[in-house]
Amino acid sequence: MDLCHVPAARDKGWYLALMAPNVKGPDYAWLDPSRLYCHPQGLQDCLADLLQPFQGDAIDMVAGIDAMGFILGAAAAATLRKGFLAIRKAGHLCVETVAQPYTDYSGREKLMEVRTDAISPGLRILLVDQWVETGGTMRAAIELVERLGGVVAGVAAICIENSEGGKWIQERYKCSHCVPPRLQPRFDQHQ
Repeated sequence: MDLCHVPAARDKGWYLALMAPNVKGPDYAWLDPSRLYCHPQGLQDCLADLLQPFQGDAIDMVAGIDAMGFILGAAAAATLRKGFLAIRKAGHLCVETVAQPYTDYSGREKLMEVRTDAISPGLRILLVDQWVETGGTMRAAIELVERLGGVVAGVAAICIENSEGGKWIQERYKCSHCVPPRLQPRFDQHQ
């Protein structure tokens, strides 16, 4: 799809066609949403769909998860006129942090951290990431927020797969994603 073309009919999720499939092999995610971010109307419609379920909800801050969640999270924060907090892979913050181990979608053990001075007890945080595949990364972010006394106001991602981890998150938190129900099985099967 042309990065300037806007289709006449813009049903929820039309912008998903902008994403590019993996051409580099098994060490990479199966689909790359970054092309969607290049399309002005696609990005705006994606954000509108992601944030619609949270209209009227109390949200104090948006947190994006390293690294692609920074793009969508910062855009969501700007749209909501809220501050933005980066939840980082360990070793990138030069201030006092709290860390949480996790296993990412590729099965690698990693460590995530967040600065300790950004989350006060009761602060309501919308967590944003590009994709929730196995749920390990998002669950680590949830644990960091809650350990510091914050409240997870919701979870938003372009796709939340129906994996064990994705289901765990959706059963416990208000969630939003952009994949229409008719397409969800294809995303879950990485087609």
